[in-house]
Amino acid sequence: MTGQGEQLAIRAEDLVVGFGARLVLDRLSLEVRRGEVLGLVGGSGSGKSVLLRSIIGLLPKRAGRIEVMGVDLDRVPDRERRAVERRWGILFQQGALFSSLSALENVAFPMREHLRLSDRLRSEVALAKLEMVGLSVADANKLPAELSGGMVKRVALARALALDPDIVFLDEPTSGLDPIAAGDFDDLIKTLQQTLGLTVFMVTHDLDSLASVCDRVAALAGGKVIAVGPLAEVMAVEHPWIEAYFKGKRGRALGRAVLHMGT
Repeated sequence: MTGQGEQLAIRAEDLVVGFGARLVLDRLSLEVRRGEVLGLVGGSGSGKSVLLRSIIGLLPKRAGRIEVMGVDLDRVPDRERRAVERRWGILFQQGALFSSLSALENVAFPMREHLRLSDRLRSEVALAKLEMVGLSVADANKLPAELSGGMVKRVALARALALDPDIVFLDEPTSGLDPIAAGDFDDLIKTLQQTLGLTVFMVTHDLDSLASVCDRVAALAGGKVIAVGPLAEVMAVEHPWIEAYFKGKRGRALGRAVLHMGT
């Protein structure tokens, strides 16, 4: 029988992160299960992206511990930490593509850094990743400036999948997309998660994404996780921020949809 720790992709425990005198995360704890899509929501400045960046090591923490795939990232040699880091991929909010590289070259970049592949094989694998996210051979040779916002997100997602990760971090993946493109991207995320068995940690403010993609939702307020669970359970929690977020005009529409899904 496997233990709970072996079933977790990410465990943050008593995490403290701040800037100067301001604490953003105040003894925050959160667990992400292997194979699930966890949606992280919170108000502006609540620390959603700070938590993501702290987990992947882009922001230092003042206290607490972070485990990824059962490994305490502060207690292992650099070589082992780098091995864990290769098990995740990241899609940043604006895509963060290299503007001077083609879509194909952007996707191939992590392979160039970490894998010993011939140029031909690296290009073939990169093209396969682009096709996996719904882009064509013609798209592969385009520069980011020649792509639509939705296509940029897809290239960035293909790059996040370049090293066949176990975990994918998504920072506002549908931000800036029109409703149709956002819906298509949600469908893509869910399909890839189910097909590849990914764990997905998704920072979002998109109510539709919460309903259509996420297995569980975690809500942040006051530097802590104030609720975590299936969407319907989180929406039922009595907390001022949750009530304001989920019971506004858009939230009420989502609530009716969630209630209908449960009948």
